[in-house]
Amino acid sequence: MKGFEAGSDAHKRFFCRQFVETHQVFDPECLPWPDLSDEDLAKLRAVPFWQEVYHTERRAGAIVDAFTPQIADPVVREAVALQGYEEARHARLIRVMIDRYGLDAHPQPIEEFPADLETAFIDFGFGECLDAFLGFGAFKTARQSRFLPEAMFEIFDVLMFEETRHIVFFINYMAWRERRRGLGKTRRTLKSLHFYARAGQRLLGMVRRGQEPNDGRDFAVTQTNLFLDGFSFKGFVEDCYRENARRMTAFDPDLMQPRLLPGIADLALKGLNIWDKGRPFLRLSR
Repeated sequence: MKGFEAGSDAHKRFFCRQFVETHQVFDPECLPWPDLSDEDLAKLRAVPFWQEVYHTERRAGAIVDAFTPQIADPVVREAVALQGYEEARHARLIRVMIDRYGLDAHPQPIEEFPADLETAFIDFGFGECLDAFLGFGAFKTARQSRFLPEAMFEIFDVLMFEETRHIVFFINYMAWRERRRGLGKTRRTLKSLHFYARAGQRLLGMVRRGQEPNDGRDFAVTQTNLFLDGFSFKGFVEDCYRENARRMTAFDPDLMQPRLLPGIADLALKGLNIWDKGRPFLRLSR
């Protein structure tokens, strides 16, 4: 990493400067929103997760904004404040889409945050890392299936790029934060696993809710058949892994990048490949 140690002041200045300098200036209302056919409008309106997406983006901006004043370091505080602005802009982008295409979603009260805002921020950050990694695969599949016109995916790509910037920034922030607290690589990995497990539990909670009458919030878990024809778990993991690698090439290679989830996916794919190769022999041995 450019000759400086991860977690050092030089690392801090580098990843914060990279984040600020790659900020995109745009107004969600001025994006090239396409006119959709009746068929495409019906498909977009049939997606029942817009309420959840809109609420999640509003909550993300509120969490980051609430935590920002507690950051003592002015360089990090400036970068996190910018992330809060971008998270709120994501909510505005979704709101513009909701209003333009007549989607069924409305503002909900944002839950009260815990007293420990830093932990809430870290929880949110690891959740965003998990959501983005899974979202890479789902986004690629939806795009390849031409679920909506390409012009819509080009707009969503703006949001996906910023989400990827956010998780790269977060991974570097956590490395800087934990090294300042004296945590070694093993303890940092264990801590990451802990927070990913919490994020996974929230995802499982969504799965359980999806087993109940759909409340319009669980498309990602219960309604994927709207655009996933011939879905396979292995293919989905491959898409997540490859899309993650592709999207990371847009960032300075000296920035730290998420390693844990891609590493787990890589191990899973190797295991699935071994299983696929061994199945014919298992059948013959019966």
